[in-house]
Amino acid sequence: MSIRPPSRALRRLRAIAPWPAPRPVAIGFDTHIRALKPARIGGGDYLLPGFLDLQINGAYGIDVMSATAGDLLLLAERLAREGVAAWLPTVITAPLEVIERIDGVVAAAIAMQTEAARSAEAGRRLGATILGTHLEGPFISPRRLGAHPPLALAPRGPALRRILGLRTPRLITIAPELDGALGAIRRITSHGIAVSIGHTDATFAQAAAGVAAGARMFTHLFNAMPPLHHRAPGPIGVALPRACAARAAIIADGAHLDPAVVQIVYQARGPAGVILTTDRVAPAGAGQRGGQAIFGGARTGVTIRGGAARLPDGTLAGGAATMLEMARRIFPEFTRDDLSALGQITAGNAAETLGIRDRGRIAPRARADFVLLDRNLSLKAVFLGGHELT
Repeated sequence: MSIRPPSRALRRLRAIAPWPAPRPVAIGFDTHIRALKPARIGGGDYLLPGFLDLQINGAYGIDVMSATAGDLLLLAERLAREGVAAWLPTVITAPLEVIERIDGVVAAAIAMQTEAARSAEAGRRLGATILGTHLEGPFISPRRLGAHPPLALAPRGPALRRILGLRTPRLITIAPELDGALGAIRRITSHGIAVSIGHTDATFAQAAAGVAAGARMFTHLFNAMPPLHHRAPGPIGVALPRACAARAAIIADGAHLDPAVVQIVYQARGPAGVILTTDRVAPAGAGQRGGQAIFGGARTGVTIRGGAARLPDGTLAGGAATMLEMARRIFPEFTRDDLSALGQITAGNAAETLGIRDRGRIAPRARADFVLLDRNLSLKAVFLGGHELT
């Protein structure tokens, strides 16, 4: 028997324009959606899949690299209040033993979420599902480190074997020009782990070879890679055509990319080819505390300036905007015609990139994870596993 949402949620659901159907529907669900049936409901609000964020280094003062399992669960609860239904704690370049320790912490947090899901109140307490880790290093170019430490490794030999022996990776960023990278991409994807091209100094041909080997995403396109040049198009030249098999992940916060570039990427790739990621870091949402914050497991001079996290020398170190804030930048004048596109770039495309079929969409047998937005894309309610967060 389906569990009815709380009465407050039912009142809100009477005025929903759902995604992706072109007309309102009535939704019956418990943890997963049971049915979508046409109904005569007035328009007003928008129901979309809960957001999936593939790149979160931290937020609210919690840093993934130094967090405990309990910290990650607390962060998951806070992210859920922003509409995030699922996420990947992101690990930057570090010694392999540090990455292995963090893998154990994330595995423990996932186990705790799974165990808690058996309780009757789980849907109200769990927060955003931790799907696994995004390893943004160590297989990156020493020429395109960004805010990463200079500890990059070639994706081969013992280093690759140790990474493949971890329990939690769901996405790994690789520079395809590194020695052994193409073979590593094939091996990693054969283990059911998605690969993204990023922190790379690759040529056009090297990036194209990475996509041909199985990479299915570009990590924060334009950032930590060569700029697009008319005689040296590089990885951006591979990522922009609509036919590219790897989606373009972008940070649309106004700092990592100029708004005009965001629109160029969106128009070039279309809604099916773009993924929004926040790349948030611990200082995001935490306020300033003497200008110091934990980043990458260490106390640094990272601060939030100009809408993004920066090192003291101005180098970008991550994002500060939420998924919904970035969505408003892409759709400053939102219309009902944009509804399907918004659901794709904030949830559906990320789920498909990870090979997940029961998230990121509103359809029978998909998880009942929703966000309810008003006409101005302000968050009105969040549903996780069929329960409204209160």
